Amino acid sequence: MPLFSIITINLNNVNGLQKTIDSVLSQTYHDFEFIIIDGGSTDGSLVSIEKVAGKIKYYVSEKDTGIYNAMNTGIAQSTGKYLLFLNSGDTLVDIDVLQNVFMQNPQADIVYGDMQTQEKDGLITHRKMPERIGAIQLYADTIWHPVAFIKRDLFYKYGFYDEQFRIVSDYEFFVRMVLSKKVSTKHLPLEVALFDMSGVSSANDNKVQLMKERAAVQDKYFNPLLLFLFRMYSKLRS
Repeated sequence: MPLFSIITINLNNVNGLQKTIDSVLSQTYHDFEFIIIDGGSTDGSLVSIEKVAGKIKYYVSEKDTGIYNAMNTGIAQSTGKYLLFLNSGDTLVDIDVLQNVFMQNPQADIVYGDMQTQEKDGLITHRKMPERIGAIQLYADTIWHPVAFIKRDLFYKYGFYDEQFRIVSDYEFFVRMVLSKKVSTKHLPLEVALFDMSGVSSANDNKVQLMKERAAVQDKYFNPLLLFLFRMYSKLRS
């Protein structure tokens, strides 16, 4: 069993996919498996995948029902202790990321680092995650999935991504794990990934749906009184 499974999903983003592939395959640490789930792309993505097929543990190119259906397919094919979801367009910040994470001897259920984000104009911002994850962080933000190493066993013990959510199922998973299941988390003081801000959850057209789905998750898992106070405070600040 490898220490890491890196799962990449893609749909008609051949240039972004190639960046992700190059980033993953250039790692100096090699105890990982690489899984690519392509949603039946027609832009040449499959050609890029097949060029490195010998270095990929599993790949498929077929229609799916959405982002989290593809991610769940990747989970089902994985065997690593920790899963990292690095979707097409996202990259590891340098060639030593996996080696540096390994050197930290990860043990917690969810191990997470810091992230860089890149806007369409190329501007890169360095973003730091908090040392501890609790209700305040999960109300205001989330655990950023491109920098989160998640124990594979959690998905089999508590369930895969909930595909009823089109945009925020990763958020739902983290809220469910931390607030409901009380799994352990650990912050690593290192940058893990560069996140492409042109993805689905970042698109302006999806903001209304995103906020609706986040609210549904919060209604389900947050303490009602605490959630009321959070929302009142947010209204006062707006």
